[in-house]
Amino acid sequence: MKKYSVRPPKYQSLVGFIVGILFVLIGLVAVIPGAGAFGVLWTLIAAVITVIHGINLFTDEGISIGTMIEEETRPRPKPEDNTRERLEKLEALYRDGLITKIEYEQKRREILNEL
Repeated sequence: MKKYSVRPPKYQSLVGFIVGILFVLIGLVAVIPGAGAFGVLWTLIAAVITVIHGINLFTDEGISIGTMIEEETRPRPKPEDNTRERLEKLEALYRDGLITKIEYEQKRREILNEL
């Protein structure tokens, strides 16, 4: 299992940084004087968003916005081995009388066409 940190792309951080600065300025100039405590909360949230986008924009490490986990897959068996096994099982079914000659030939053609 592999874990990857997911970061926003630089252009997204640039836009977030610019918009964040804009919202901080709006908060300082308009919202704090008019709305009091809400204005302070507005400006703090805008400042945090601006700082996060600034870190992602100006540093190589950045702050991840999530984690992606990639499951390791088991290697598939080689087609030849799988085909050989399937043909042997099919032949055993035919020998034991569990399928007809027509069914045997049809399924055999299907298996061989998959190669």
